[in-house]
Formats: sequence, C-alpha cells, structure tokens
Amino acid sequence: MPAQAGKDLLIKIDMTGDGLFETVAGLRATRLSFNAEPVDTTALDSPGGWRELLPGAGLRSAAVSGSGVFRDAASDERMRALFFAGAMPAFQVVIPDFGTLEGPFQIGSLEYAGTHDGEATFEVSLASAGALAFVPHDAAPPAPPVPPEVP
Repeated sequence: MPAQAGKDLLIKIDMTGDGLFETVAGLRATRLSFNAEPVDTTALDSPGGWRELLPGAGLRSAAVSGSGVFRDAASDERMRALFFAGAMPAFQVVIPDFGTLEGPFQIGSLEYAGTHDGEATFEVSLASAGALAFVPHDAAPPAPPVPPEVP
C-alpha cells in the first residue's frame, strides 16, 4: 500500500443524531490512539518470575485529537454545544485506505487560541464512551433490507 496523505485522516461528527456525519471543519492535524490496560495475573509461582497477563481482559479505549483553524462552521457549533451538554454522540474517524472507526465519544477538551497577527485556532480531544466498530474500506456494504411483500 502506498503512503497516505495525512489530510485524509478525518474526524466526522454526527450532526443530527441520525447518522448524518460531517467532517469537522478546519482541521490541520489529527491523531488516533488505541489503548488497552492489561490485567496482571503474576503470582509468586509464575514461571521464571515473568509477568503473566490475562488474555482478552482489561479496559480498551480510544482517544482522538485534532487541531486546526477555527472556521465558525456548523461542526464547530455542534462540538461546542455537545461539550457544554456533556453529550456523547457518534463520531467517525476515517483512516485513509484502511477503514472507518465509529462509535460514541465524549469531548474531553475544546480549546480556542489566537494571536494578534495570526489566525484563530482550536484543539479538540475526544475519549471513547462505549463500544466502537471498525469497518474496513474493502468491506462490502451491508445489503439493504428486503421489503415485505404486499399481497
């Protein structure tokens, strides 16, 4: 796979709560990290005194952050409103030529900055707030439901 453009790593926010996703405006940098906390089961009789971990256990989480130029777009207003409401809507993170991560996130921080001789900027950080789903880009879209037959 060839190298991918960083500008194609997108954060999208559900604008209506009905799955209408819009790319967060003005982003220049985006970061996604996955985290897993291991469950240590090491005991005095562990072979050779090496640490042992419990497979499949532990807390999994994802963190997303982005920064860019403040555009005063609809997505900026939606993020501000969600932050003050403490809501946890669906977000999507599009990873170019790889797939899309989707699920609920809470806005952990929302910062605005500016200098007298520069543009107004913003930074946002998101913390996963539930189960996340990953859909590879090469996965076939689900088949549409079959309508019931009308007699």
